Amino acid sequence: MTAPIAVSCGEPAGIGPELAVKAWRTLGADCPFFWIGDPRHLPEGTPSVEITSPSDTAKALSDGLPVLSHDFAEPTHAGEPSAANAKGVIEVLERAVGLVGSGAASALCTAPIHKKVLIDGADFAYPGHTEFLAALAGVDRVVMMLASDALRVVPATIHIALADVPAQLTPNLLRETIAITARGLQQQFGIDRPRIAVAGLNPHAGEGGAMGREELDWIEDLLTKIDLPDVTVTGPHPADTLFHAAARTRYDAAIAMYHDQALIPIKTLDFDRGVNVTLGLPFVRTSPDHGTAFDIAGHGIANPTSMIEALRLAQKMAARRV
Repeated sequence: MTAPIAVSCGEPAGIGPELAVKAWRTLGADCPFFWIGDPRHLPEGTPSVEITSPSDTAKALSDGLPVLSHDFAEPTHAGEPSAANAKGVIEVLERAVGLVGSGAASALCTAPIHKKVLIDGADFAYPGHTEFLAALAGVDRVVMMLASDALRVVPATIHIALADVPAQLTPNLLRETIAITARGLQQQFGIDRPRIAVAGLNPHAGEGGAMGREELDWIEDLLTKIDLPDVTVTGPHPADTLFHAAARTRYDAAIAMYHDQALIPIKTLDFDRGVNVTLGLPFVRTSPDHGTAFDIAGHGIANPTSMIEALRLAQKMAARRV
């Protein structure tokens, strides 16, 4: 029997706790998971069952949300984050990674965190979830993929200013991004012969050097010479023609050169169902593709679709790793 999925609480003043409850109500035993956090942070009236081990998840599911309790410094008020709880958020992530690393959990699905709160309350030294999880796993390079039924896309550079992209986008970075993406498509998505399309950095992929020279100077050469078994890599493609319906039938994943080049198309095509996947970790990690939404937290109106899709995808990916 496959182990259940661990769900970290994320920022307790955001929509994470209520999304976990909504996901449990929708998925039930079809996608067993347990939530790690302080039971005081769940919406009032939530049916929950405190468990002492992930192995207790299955028998608890019918009675309530299975909760692996973790004490936080303070109760929480929806929409009002407290720096005092930052340490607890980080500890939950560390605990979750330990459980998935030991096999007690089959995958990790992370609720959104708020980086400023973590910085203010715990001197958090990472740009976000992805980088912190990589450090906990002892991995130097990971890749962030945004995935839905409509599109899988990977930004080669992520949370940096647009002005810094050309310097950060090195041949080694792009080569590693393509390799990790290919391996993830094969091992975690079950695509034996993945097709990867790579976007150009400049408008019209540089248009022969008229709009930028990176494509001519090194990107075209790198893509021509890259040699990965059973993988087809094409590009650089003009980004403005890479994401329409017909183009998307010609690849299994697209690699974009910077954050918005990747995230704008998937959020336009499938905003509610996009899932953040971290490739290159020694375990499965997914996350809903949205933030803490303090403005609607506690109102019961948060859309759980992305969280539900993140759990479903984590379950599929974990099954392929068994």
